[in-house]
Amino acid sequence: MRDDTPLLSVDHVTCGYRRGQPPVLRDVSFAVYPGEAVGLVGESGTGKSTLAKVILGMLKPDSGTVFHAAPRPQMIFQDPYSSLNPAYRVEWILEEPLRLDKNLSREDRRRLAREMLERVGLPEECLQEKPVRLSGGQRQRVAIAAALLCRPRFLVADEPVSALDVTIQAQILALLGDLRRELDLSYLLISHDLNVVSQVCDRVLVMKGGEIVEQGTVEEVYRRPRCAYTRQLLSAAE
Repeated sequence: MRDDTPLLSVDHVTCGYRRGQPPVLRDVSFAVYPGEAVGLVGESGTGKSTLAKVILGMLKPDSGTVFHAAPRPQMIFQDPYSSLNPAYRVEWILEEPLRLDKNLSREDRRRLAREMLERVGLPEECLQEKPVRLSGGQRQRVAIAAALLCRPRFLVADEPVSALDVTIQAQILALLGDLRRELDLSYLLISHDLNVVSQVCDRVLVMKGGEIVEQGTVEEVYRRPRCAYTRQLLSAAE
C-alpha cells in the first residue's frame, strides 16, 4: 500500500527566466511518493531541466510551491564529465559532501567513500583516478555515488544515460533500480527516451510547452495514451 504522504509536492508552479517573456513552466503540479520512480518525458526545450532546477531550489518559481518531505534531495547530472571536478581524484570528489559532517573523521570519510564506490560497482583503485581517466560509464557511477553519500531519500536524475552507449545505459539503469530497492530511494528520472522510462519507472509525466499534458502509470500511458502529443512520442520511440 502506498504511503499517501509525498516526498515531493509540486503545486501549480509557473516559472520563467525573464520578465515580459512567456514562462517556461506553466501551472505544473505533481507529486512523488516514497519508493516511487517517476519519469518526466518530452522533447528538448519543453521545460524538463528548468523544472529540475526549480525542484532543487536552483531557480525560484514565479508562483506556486515546491515542498520536500525528505531533506537534502540530490541530483545526478546528464554529463558527469562536466559535473565532476576534473582537478581532483575520485576519492576527494566522494569525500567532499561528507566534509559537511564535522562528526566524521578523515578515516570515516575514506571508509564511506570506499563503501559507496563498491556499492555502485567500481573497484577501489578508481579512488585514485581523476575523472578524465575513467570511461563514461565509470564517471556516471562516480556521479551516482557522490549523490548518494549524504543518504538522500529523493534524487533527480536529469538524462543520466543519454551520453552513454546502449550497453552501458542498460547497466546504469539496472544499477539505479538496484539502489532504489536497497536504499529505499525515490527519484524523478528526466528523459527524452520513453524506452528508458519504461524500464525503470512506475509512473510517467508527459511535458509539452512547459505543461504536464498527461500523467499516469507507465502501463496506462503507454498502452492507452489520451494525448496526441504522447502518441507522437510513443510512435517516435518504436
